[in-house]
Amino acid sequence: MDQGGAPPVFSASAETDGDHLRVVVTGEVDMSTAGTMLQTALREPAARMTLDLRAVTFFDSAAIHAVVRLAGRYPDALTVLPSRQVSRVLEIAGLGEQRWLHPA
Repeated sequence: MDQGGAPPVFSASAETDGDHLRVVVTGEVDMSTAGTMLQTALREPAARMTLDLRAVTFFDSAAIHAVVRLAGRYPDALTVLPSRQVSRVLEIAGLGEQRWLHPA
């Protein structure tokens, strides 16, 4: 629904610290942006990854799929920091108890 304002701005940025990659995502992650989020996360090789979704305002099934792919790529080395919205969607999807999910 159009709220009459500017559309939420999506961004995904990555920062490496040794063998740790931190990906910070903001805005709406949907079928048009989930691929960008995933590619940003996979661009740099890393032993550990933190996916910071605390500034994500919308999260759909394409976004869930991207996170599940990252969890498969980093089975014991992924940390996801969700926003309230992301936590709710992952809970509904049955992923609320995953060990990679670290709610605030």
